[in-house]
Amino acid sequence: MAKLPAPPLSFLLRHPAHLIACGFGSGLSPFAPGTAGTLFAWLTYSFMRDWFPDDATFAVILLLCFAMGVTACQITGRNLGVVDHGSIVWDEIVPFWAVLFLTPDVWTWQLAAFLWFRLYDITKPAPADYFDSQVKNGLGVMMDDVIAAAYTILTLAIFKALIERLF
Repeated sequence: MAKLPAPPLSFLLRHPAHLIACGFGSGLSPFAPGTAGTLFAWLTYSFMRDWFPDDATFAVILLLCFAMGVTACQITGRNLGVVDHGSIVWDEIVPFWAVLFLTPDVWTWQLAAFLWFRLYDITKPAPADYFDSQVKNGLGVMMDDVIAAAYTILTLAIFKALIERLF
């Protein structure tokens, strides 16, 4: 299937859900919008943590962002005519914030997290593939990336354990 073009910038301003689902414009990137959305998440993570420095509060904010994302992605996908249009990147942003929340605050670990997350988001290992292909709504859009985030966190934990064991 051919890649659909990004909607015009004016689309973002037609509904607050569009602005959110399209990652405040990061999803309009003509090249690899999912990667652009993940980069947006990485660049905004420190700002988010500064606003919500308490871990429990930040975890609640992530859950609220997830719930809001289900609705925003549903509305935006419906208005674009494609459930999981490439310009919808909130599903990359929130799960990657969660990954960074559980990743050591060192750029090398964050870079590894970024690379693993992108790999798992692109390849969609089970059950992410189920949500991507069978759950055609905002929840399905968000969940396949939540699963990519879980795989990323598991991979980083394994690498961390191996490094600690070797050194």
